[in-house]
Amino acid sequence: MFCGYAKEIKSAYAQVMENRGKGWQEWTELPFADKSEVARIIETGKAVKKSCESFVVFGIGGSALGPLAVATALLHLRHNELKRSARRAPKLYVEDNIDPERMSALLDVINIEKTVFNIITKSGETSETLSQMLIVLDILKKKLGNGAKDKIIVTTTIGKGTLYDIAKAEGYQIFGLGKGVGGRFSVLSAVGLLPFAVMGIDVKALLRGAAAMCRDCFKKDLRANPALLTAFLQYYSMKNGKNISVMMPYADSLKYMSDFFCQLWGESLGKSVDNGGNMVFAGQTPVKAVGVTDQHSQIQLYTEGPFDKVITFIAVEKFKVEVMIPQVKGMDATGFLQNHTLNELFNAERVATEFALTKAKRPNYTIIMPVVNAETVGQLLMLMMYQTAFTGAMLNIDAYNQPGVEEGKKATFAMLGRQGYEEKMKEIKAAFRSGEYVI
Repeated sequence: MFCGYAKEIKSAYAQVMENRGKGWQEWTELPFADKSEVARIIETGKAVKKSCESFVVFGIGGSALGPLAVATALLHLRHNELKRSARRAPKLYVEDNIDPERMSALLDVINIEKTVFNIITKSGETSETLSQMLIVLDILKKKLGNGAKDKIIVTTTIGKGTLYDIAKAEGYQIFGLGKGVGGRFSVLSAVGLLPFAVMGIDVKALLRGAAAMCRDCFKKDLRANPALLTAFLQYYSMKNGKNISVMMPYADSLKYMSDFFCQLWGESLGKSVDNGGNMVFAGQTPVKAVGVTDQHSQIQLYTEGPFDKVITFIAVEKFKVEVMIPQVKGMDATGFLQNHTLNELFNAERVATEFALTKAKRPNYTIIMPVVNAETVGQLLMLMMYQTAFTGAMLNIDAYNQPGVEEGKKATFAMLGRQGYEEKMKEIKAAFRSGEYVI
């Protein structure tokens, strides 16, 4: 299998390695970040952790999915429901949508005067995030006056964008991210590290794990480089008609890693043209799932439906706790479960699903995590990002632009009357036969 694709593999590896730390590949250097900036993030996190009851992240896309995925992986699964003495950190809310009912519900459950808001947008122009900020800022200023500025921390590109200008004028604390760090690759920048520090997550261990995975990804040998190997397997699958990629972790703590992967994979690889300007309509549709829940909703399709999918499992060898299934008298029919653990049952179900798919000749592979902790999560994040970069290089597309997303942003600006988008508004109206559009 590998020999017939040696040229593509070698070229992809060389392209990614030659551009490490350059242009839109600045994300590759995040695990090796300046120690003074990491220290500043940690110190700020400690101060915020002590000062508030709730910590709210306003962001969308990579500005929210990365923080949400890591926080869910490393915090107690019922974190916000624990007493403060047990969770030892503020309640965390990652608000990645502007559904008006969701915003209203957030304001119903937080004490806004005892909440710190982290406003995150790389461009500083994201309509959704700016609107969220304006809503809470109006309330904060009415309640706290000039003290409102102490409740807002901004993470954006330094020196660029509407949010940066507002933050400077209002005196908000600002954390920057590199110009070559795209939103979906930004989880190990201040975008993620500040919320993690506030929540008491071991930021240094997270970066240490990411750095360890980076070193594996530097290896030329395909079999020794997990990101290059899995990138090739996905690329080979695409070439053979597998146009859907299912990410299925067997751990509720890793549930949102599927969401993180879906954005990374979909936005990076879904491109209409290649680097030569040829129409290729590249990409592989990512689908999120979680075991064992989705054994009862999706697996039937994957085992007996179209031959158009490749499934990635994430297994955990050792969970944080072990739960025994007790022996109960008079329940003989459940004897096969008694005196086993939920851990055993959980992993047996995963292996059984792998078996069923393999028997049905459906391609699948498993990423095994010994435990879920800050180091292994850092490794997993970097594996996914490098895998995406290598796959993009094999497909010969730009994995870092997002013209499809930008078109929607421009249309939104136009429909809301933003100055400079009048021609776009004319184009939108012309696209509707009646000349009408609905907001």
